[in-house]
Amino acid sequence: MKTEKQRLGYIEGWVSSVLNVALFGLKLWIGMLSGSIAMIADAWHTLSDTLTSLVVLLGFWISGRPRDQEHPFGHGRAEVIASAVIGTLLAVVGMNFIKESYLQLRQHIPVDFTLTGILIFGLSIALKEGLAQFSIWAGRKVNSQALIADGWHHRSDAIASFLIVVGALFGEYFWWIDGVLGVFVSLLILYAAFDILRQASESLLGESIDPKLEQDIQHVITRIAPDTSGMHHPHVHRYGDHLEVTFHLKMNANYSLSQAHEVVSRIESELRATLNIEPTIHAEPLKANASA
Repeated sequence: MKTEKQRLGYIEGWVSSVLNVALFGLKLWIGMLSGSIAMIADAWHTLSDTLTSLVVLLGFWISGRPRDQEHPFGHGRAEVIASAVIGTLLAVVGMNFIKESYLQLRQHIPVDFTLTGILIFGLSIALKEGLAQFSIWAGRKVNSQALIADGWHHRSDAIASFLIVVGALFGEYFWWIDGVLGVFVSLLILYAAFDILRQASESLLGESIDPKLEQDIQHVITRIAPDTSGMHHPHVHRYGDHLEVTFHLKMNANYSLSQAHEVVSRIESELRATLNIEPTIHAEPLKANASA
């Protein structure tokens, strides 16, 4: 049975994928007819949104699979690997369009904008901003950074389409505007690629504990075992929605092994229930004159 998070993720992924493919075809057709590098670049930017949404779908599907003997921490990082591949390909597309835009500026290639093209790109602005609003709302509702990021990717495409419309309206008076906008849209593609690669590398290389999460953990510890000195040496390992957190905890040196084990087990159970993390605690003796 699908959770609400999976259900919203699948809805967002499929709707945006189908809509983006349709918009890609329309934009590419108009761009090739007009000879506009900016329009063609924006079409590929729209297709990149489709790839991102497919990664979201793949991530929700794989992350929902249970742990197995080969993957004791789950399958959450498969989405990270796919994101890194797509980010690399997206960067190549962005660099190629910067090259094409430069050649158009250098050779003064004329562009023929049509009313149909302007209308299609105007429709794209409305649809992509609508998708952005839905994706960001869904991401905040189910606490999914992937959906929020996909929403901002949709919004960047809406901004790019807006710039294309500006170029279509004023290109007759400024011959260079299409090439310049082509460079700008290419930079948007490169920024999207950089953001995808940055997030993927952070997940693969490891990340420091979020200050809010550390504070929440400390509150649980203080409530259950007020005579401890607090946590230290925290380590976070993220596998999609599955979060492993390990840390050291100084406890009363007079505790027996069974007493220390009981307190640690209570803390771990409460952290699982309230913060949805998988904690591992290393207990240390707290000397009477020791400081936190």
